[in-house]
Amino acid sequence: MEETTPFKKILIANRGEIAIRILRTCRELGIATVSVHSTADESSLHVKLADESVCIGSEKSINSYLNMSAILSAAEITGADAVHPGFGFLSENLQFARLCGEWNINFIGPSISAIEQMGDKIRSKELAVKAGLPILKPILVKNRTYDEIVTAVKEMGFPILIKSSAGGGGKGMRRIDNFDELRPSLERLAAEAKASFGDDTLFIEKYIERPRHVEVQILADKYGSTLHLGERDCTIQRRFQKLVEESPCAVIDEKIRRAICESAVNLAKFVSYDSVGTVEFLYDQDTKKFYFMEMNTRIQVEHPVTEMRTGLDLIAQQIKVAQGEKLEIYQDDVIFSGHSMECRINAEDPDSGRPSPGRIIYYYRPAGIGVRVDDFIYSGYSVPPYYDSMCAKIITHAQTRNECICRMKRALNEIVIEGIRTNINLHKKILQHSDFIGNNYSTNFLSKNSL
Repeated sequence: MEETTPFKKILIANRGEIAIRILRTCRELGIATVSVHSTADESSLHVKLADESVCIGSEKSINSYLNMSAILSAAEITGADAVHPGFGFLSENLQFARLCGEWNINFIGPSISAIEQMGDKIRSKELAVKAGLPILKPILVKNRTYDEIVTAVKEMGFPILIKSSAGGGGKGMRRIDNFDELRPSLERLAAEAKASFGDDTLFIEKYIERPRHVEVQILADKYGSTLHLGERDCTIQRRFQKLVEESPCAVIDEKIRRAICESAVNLAKFVSYDSVGTVEFLYDQDTKKFYFMEMNTRIQVEHPVTEMRTGLDLIAQQIKVAQGEKLEIYQDDVIFSGHSMECRINAEDPDSGRPSPGRIIYYYRPAGIGVRVDDFIYSGYSVPPYYDSMCAKIITHAQTRNECICRMKRALNEIVIEGIRTNINLHKKILQHSDFIGNNYSTNFLSKNSL
């Protein structure tokens, strides 16, 4: 029988809606919670709802939510035996995962080996090839002269995509259409990557003209049991940041769906993955081929889309696996029901997309059958300017895609956020656009339609 060590108290090393999402599952599992917060988040809802809270630094992330020693000290003084990193911040940070082990605190996520193998986008592609997955062969920028890069790009052909090896969340990427843009973009992106991720390693890929962004949710335990929970379509993006996600992907057939999901499982098994995770692919609508992009070794923002279709609590599964429990379900036990969709509600200027922090005068949350809202805002709350602008997620579920869209439209018409600017109207425009309704779009949907 497998050895398990139930957690008694979990420190949530994050903020916002994901901190509350984790906190709620902990409550259901009978696990005490500790919230950490910056001075700017003292009045945040995740602080109010937790059993205990600890201030870990000033408003800037580097002084608080990225402050490893402060977070681990908070875990030690509160007696937390595990840390859940959520997404973003330290969720895929190899050093933090190692430090948790050194402090005898459980890191709720995959093994250090899996994070190390999948954390570098270049290395992860090499491993994906060994696992039998198709990739877009990259041009490695490091240790090449500019002339050598130009020669390789000529062979590849424009458009191309420059990527940061350590990037994530849509950051560290830029499309290039000609040689005039190449040198300044390489220099600028390397500097940005160094500042944002501490690593200026870049690589170049061929840019697919009409791709869909399709990702597969993986769940695996420490005993070799690995399964997939279906795919999500995350194609609607602005500047490589996801805005709308849905499941299933409506443009792939069952043969391709089976192949993508099996590829994701094969990669997870190849690196001995042992948690929830997401394997991301680009699907070329013209050739009907798919290519591995990267693996995210954490819970995703859009995980509720999968939860609505499968009825599984992914956070609970993540915690149970970290405790050493064996998965209680097999692949054939996973039942996919209907269609689900998520809209990310951001505090931002609807025209420029720039963050729009400030005090929320009034907030009304939509409800009703098939509607779920993950948020952390409330009337009177002041959205701080220091962090990601997402303040709520609306998730809907229905039997068909069209019904799901109609339900989301209803929810978007119900939600009220007064006092700050948001992207609610942008979501309304997306959902009523004929190309979105007709599934005739790619990742350039927003730039092409200037919504």
